[in-house]
Amino acid sequence: MISNQILQTTLDGLKAISRVDFAVIDTDGNPVVSTSASDRGYIAGVVEFVKSPADSQEVARYQYFKIYEESNVEYVLVAFGSGEDVYMVGKMACFQIQNLMVAYKERFDKDNFVKNLLLDNLLLVDIYSRSKKLRIKMEAPRCVMVVEAGQHKEYNTVEAIREFISGGTRDFVTAVDENCVIVVRELLENNVKDEMDKLAGIVIAGLEKQGAGRIHVAYGTPVGELKEVSRSYKEARMSLEVGKIFFEEKQLISYTTLGIGRLIYQLPMPLCKMFIKEIFEDSQPDDFDEETLVTINKFFENSLNVSETSRQLFIHRNTLVYRLEKLYKSTGLDLRNFDDAITFKIAMMVVRYMKYMETMEY
Repeated sequence: MISNQILQTTLDGLKAISRVDFAVIDTDGNPVVSTSASDRGYIAGVVEFVKSPADSQEVARYQYFKIYEESNVEYVLVAFGSGEDVYMVGKMACFQIQNLMVAYKERFDKDNFVKNLLLDNLLLVDIYSRSKKLRIKMEAPRCVMVVEAGQHKEYNTVEAIREFISGGTRDFVTAVDENCVIVVRELLENNVKDEMDKLAGIVIAGLEKQGAGRIHVAYGTPVGELKEVSRSYKEARMSLEVGKIFFEEKQLISYTTLGIGRLIYQLPMPLCKMFIKEIFEDSQPDDFDEETLVTINKFFENSLNVSETSRQLFIHRNTLVYRLEKLYKSTGLDLRNFDDAITFKIAMMVVRYMKYMETMEY
């Protein structure tokens, strides 16, 4: 359904050109939009006009026109004035609104199709038939991007993102829930990462300019056929969640950069708890004091290099060795040993995942 805002903008533009006032009324005689706030004399004749077989009619100083949607009267357009000139202007206005309704209905149909495609609600035969009817190419390289912005009701995030990107009819922008906007991008470049990173940068910059709060963007891997788009969407949704758990400082994350976080995210909670219990018994790797945690994180950042870590922490090498020895005594894991370091790193990520899932339950 075409929005009242679009109808109002259209009527205002037509009035500016023709200097004729207009109003659009529903079939029950309720005003929808109008260019004249004071003149309401046209309302009385609307219901009777809808019941009549005529497509247009002049009553007193008003011209009435029926606007159809699939052979049903959807609206009545009223042009204020009488005579042949006003009649012609009214017919053109009616034609303009009719075409807008067709265009918006087609966009609604495409939007509905893409939503069901992303959610795997369509049979393969339906995908082929509906994509042909909607003139959407079956075979084209595409990638799905998911955008999560802060909750701001002042603007429509879907419409805002449509304005930011310039793909025209090649790209689809929709939403399947209240929190996320989905962009299905038809790829033009061979370097998928560069193209998707550039698109994400445009979206992030545009939303930040509008004060959208904290923004997270994620995208999946490219697919070659329309029927596979749901796979890229699922990858993008997983990337968004995994990114918020393990890469909270990043605004943009892709499926190919999730690393081991993608595996941990798919572990069942009982298995995670069992793993932590076996490794640390009654303690957890995040129970350590701030100094120890900073040391551990910096040690991992420097690929277990003692000299570089001590230099960046501004401590003596022996002080760092002492801290690592102390950690070894309390956990039984020597971070200077690669296998123990991997075990500890995974354990820290598992605990972070468990805490995130606990917050999601409440």
